[in-house]
Amino acid sequence: MAGQLAVNDFSEVRAMKVPQDRAEMIRVRGLVQGVGFRPNVWRLAHRYGLHGWVANDAEGVSIRASGAGPAVDAFVRALSLEAPPLARVDAIERAPVGLVHDDLDFRIVASRTGRVRTGVVPDAASCEECVREVFDPLERRHRYPFANCTHCGPRLAIVETIPYDRGATTMRAFTMCAACRAEYDDPEDRRFHAQPIACHACGPRAWLERADGGAIGLDALTTLDAMDAVCTLLQRGQIVAIKGLGGFQLACDAGNETAVAKLRKKKHREAKPFALMARDLDVVRRYCVASPIDEALLQGPAAPIVIMDVKEHGGAGIAPAVAPGIATLGFMLANTPLHHLVLHRMDRPIVLTSGNLTDEPQCIDNADARGRLGGIADYFLMHDRDVARRVDDSVTRVVDGEPRILRRSRGYAPMAMRLPDGFEEAPHVLAMGAELKNTFCLVRDGTAIVSHHIGDLEEARTHADYCRTIEQYLKLFEHEPHLVSVDLHPEYLSTKHGRTYAQRWSVSLAQVQHHHAHIAACMAENGVALDVQPILGIALDGLGMGDDGALWGGEFLLADYRHCKRLATFKPVAMPGGEQAIHEPWRNTYAHLTAAIGWPRFSADYASLDLHRFLEGKPRKLIDEMIARGVNSPLASSCGRLFDAAAAAAGVCRERARYEGQAAIAFEAQVDRRTLDDEDDSLAYPFAVAHLDRSGMPCVEPMPMWHALLSDLMRRTAVPVIAARFHKGLAIAIARMVENLADPAGDGGDVTTIALSGGVFQNRVLFEQVTARLQDDGYRVIAHRQVPANDGGLSLGQAMVAAARTIVD
Repeated sequence: MAGQLAVNDFSEVRAMKVPQDRAEMIRVRGLVQGVGFRPNVWRLAHRYGLHGWVANDAEGVSIRASGAGPAVDAFVRALSLEAPPLARVDAIERAPVGLVHDDLDFRIVASRTGRVRTGVVPDAASCEECVREVFDPLERRHRYPFANCTHCGPRLAIVETIPYDRGATTMRAFTMCAACRAEYDDPEDRRFHAQPIACHACGPRAWLERADGGAIGLDALTTLDAMDAVCTLLQRGQIVAIKGLGGFQLACDAGNETAVAKLRKKKHREAKPFALMARDLDVVRRYCVASPIDEALLQGPAAPIVIMDVKEHGGAGIAPAVAPGIATLGFMLANTPLHHLVLHRMDRPIVLTSGNLTDEPQCIDNADARGRLGGIADYFLMHDRDVARRVDDSVTRVVDGEPRILRRSRGYAPMAMRLPDGFEEAPHVLAMGAELKNTFCLVRDGTAIVSHHIGDLEEARTHADYCRTIEQYLKLFEHEPHLVSVDLHPEYLSTKHGRTYAQRWSVSLAQVQHHHAHIAACMAENGVALDVQPILGIALDGLGMGDDGALWGGEFLLADYRHCKRLATFKPVAMPGGEQAIHEPWRNTYAHLTAAIGWPRFSADYASLDLHRFLEGKPRKLIDEMIARGVNSPLASSCGRLFDAAAAAAGVCRERARYEGQAAIAFEAQVDRRTLDDEDDSLAYPFAVAHLDRSGMPCVEPMPMWHALLSDLMRRTAVPVIAARFHKGLAIAIARMVENLADPAGDGGDVTTIALSGGVFQNRVLFEQVTARLQDDGYRVIAHRQVPANDGGLSLGQAMVAAARTIVD
């Protein structure tokens, strides 16, 4: 967005002595409220000698500008070239109007109401200037934990209605002092109309509490304030609940194994990695291999958690309990003045995780936090600025040289996405998302608004938060859906809730197959137009209901937005125990082995393996009977369950997965890079291309892979080598299937574009292997960057499919 008008253009305009000869009404659409856009317009108008006014309204920013014709043209160009850092200009519309001769100045006028068509800017990390002021003893906001300006600070976390003015935020409870009011009213100040503006004299305040309600002697902890006292408490091994920008967070010293283990136990979070926060990049660089892209993400306005590889010996100083069994760490930098103040004396990272029990929504209310977190935290760092809605930290990872969002929340949501060509007349859609990693999506006016991360709807509090947040978004954006879009699975809570909405509003309900939605989301964020030829989509994930009522999860689809045809799949294998097989990976190993080679042969050829002894001790007869009779053992073509089976066979996360995807994540972490990069492809585990018995559909058959993997186990091959050969072999099999399908004689026809989606493609090794092989074969590969490949991106795809089916060619 940022840019500069050429010097020659500027000097020519200033040199012109032309009377006012043109007046225009100018409409600027995009993310243009709460980012300093109006004062920027004011400055540009004065630069070019224009008269008129600028105002916020429900559609964005409206401007009346009059002056010399070339000056008006230069002014309009500068609106986008020199937009403020957090702004995004989507469109500028111009219309001539009559001259008003008594309009002798350029003014910023009051906001106007109307139908909401503008966006809400995401929350933004503290800018350098605000951080500098917080640590400058001569500034009046020295050590003030809520300093902000139009370039940074809370947005989504505090806004309740649009237009974005102070009275429409949770800051309306705080009356500005004279000094803040002067800054707020001065167009030349960077805090002009910064709605959360505040200072020690008039704004929110922070304080420290003991969880047990006892008295606190700050003198024993600090000579400064509550934030510095928290630093001392963390260094002493205490757990502190910190009220952050979008809700409460739980913090402890990341180098203190006792404190981290205690936090795990009290939070009921057995093994899932904790996020870390550091005061600056120098701290991060001690522990992780941070690329320039990683560092740009960490320091950018979104300031997400960035997952990076641990340096060799970089784990020293980080408690093993922070990220057990994996070779990456998720870091973020201090992103609010409050966090900067807490970490200023902290020369090592802290754990900073959401303030909740595992699977529950994050606490945002002080009283609720005292009740729900009092058994976890030793102390609370509280403040009295209300949080309008919980906003979790976003998670990103650089994969194949591109930053990719794994969880889209703080810093990214609810930034509107422009829809591809052909969707300009799309109806208003509410897409309800998935059961797990839920987001929902609003479509209107050629844009899609994907909500912040909601979470897993199976938990009652999260489901209640989901319902409440949908209502908030509908009110915030004045969105009246003409169509509700849901997943095909009838038992998803999101599907049930969507059906209720459709009945309540008397609007149509669109059901969208899970993997079609994955591919449609990938197409949408890559700008694939509505009426292009179908592409080949590869959707690899855990489970999703297929068109035939079966469980799918490893699919090759010929798809556009309206239609989807299943061309090939992974061989369906039973999931003994149903959902229990997700939590106990050995069940998938047993089912795969018996399907591929049978227990008698496995027992005859591989009886000496530890894997054989392990499985022999399980209730095999009961499981065999369940599979044979189809009792609680559904067939699933799931790539995710194949990963579980292979990982458990190799001894990785065999008995129990303590969080979703643990086996696959730990298996990826084991991959030996030398084997992956240098070993000949002939040593990769082979998969066959077979055909399903009933339909004749091509399928990826893992039987040869199992023989190769078991032979390596017999030879006592190292697990990292096994992991590398599995990943490489699977990538080769996927590329080979694409080659078969895209053959002129195959069902895929003349396909040139491949879309990769589904949670399995968050595996960096598999993604990069598949992408490289497909690109070497001449295909254009598109993948996710702006929304997650996992079910967090599903709502966008649901919305796109539902909208496309209503648009008449």
